[in-house]
Amino acid sequence: MKRILITGAAGFLGSHLCDRFIKEGYYVIGMDNLITGDLKNIEHLFKLEQFEFYHHDITKFVHVPGDLDYILHFASPASPIDYLKIPIQTLKVGSLGTHNLLGLARVKKARILIASTSEVYGDPLVHPQTEEYYGNVNTIGPRGVYDEAKRFQESITMAYHTFHGVETRIVRIFNTYGPRMRLNDGRVIPAFIGQAIRGEDLTIFGDGSQTRSFCYVDDQVEGIFRLLHSDYVYPVNIGNPDEITIKDFAEEIIKLTGTNQKVVYHPLPINDPLQRQPDITKAKELLGWEAKVGRAEGMKITYEYFKSLSKEELSKEEHKDFSKYIF
Repeated sequence: MKRILITGAAGFLGSHLCDRFIKEGYYVIGMDNLITGDLKNIEHLFKLEQFEFYHHDITKFVHVPGDLDYILHFASPASPIDYLKIPIQTLKVGSLGTHNLLGLARVKKARILIASTSEVYGDPLVHPQTEEYYGNVNTIGPRGVYDEAKRFQESITMAYHTFHGVETRIVRIFNTYGPRMRLNDGRVIPAFIGQAIRGEDLTIFGDGSQTRSFCYVDDQVEGIFRLLHSDYVYPVNIGNPDEITIKDFAEEIIKLTGTNQKVVYHPLPINDPLQRQPDITKAKELLGWEAKVGRAEGMKITYEYFKSLSKEELSKEEHKDFSKYIF
């Protein structure tokens, strides 16, 4: 049985990756410090013999006993609200945390895949974004803590590959959605659905002409699975190129939820990307991958998940207390 370490295991994407690799017959070691993750996302796995969990912060030394075949590095705050509240921790998990895991991969002779992001392209001047585009990032802007953490993560990963011969893979993840997303985390899908369910106005930042391209979580996991098992060491975009403006997306949410909310507009945050659409030519050619789940189908599943939450969960304005992590 192949053994895989998944960091950020209690997060949205990490928990779905745990499910997939257990389904594929792997022994999964989940690791999370629960700073943004939630144990309820993986509690269904605790009864399984092929799953174990370490409550650990990867910015500190990481030790996993026994053999290790693969590492998936998905530990990081990923929502704007989170990484603006804990900017230092965000930078540390992308730098110190990645360094620790690359060292572990070297010692264990394990293949490591790191989760990068479309945010490495910043507010792009090229559309759609190819992997060869170097990006347009404000290093000292408020979003820079996340963008630069991920850009550094890519750099040190390639350095370990070229200097130490570590087997590395890099996925650049575009906007992904589905069950287990956290309400009120600053991302547009849980924000809109939460507002609709609670009967609140839908909030758009800017004039709504900015675009996003949303990929359903099952498609994203499939792309990551294929990339891990490929022989390609350079970054690969995994995302759904079906682009939509935020204004049109708000109208879709109102139709989906059967609500009659108004749409209200607020100023656009600093350096918020105006366009986001992946060029997935490499994913198609190298991995035989493209998104299969359309937005209408994926959003219906996601809406049903949010409707299943308790009234207490839906009414929470703050889902995380970061006070003990501010350092």
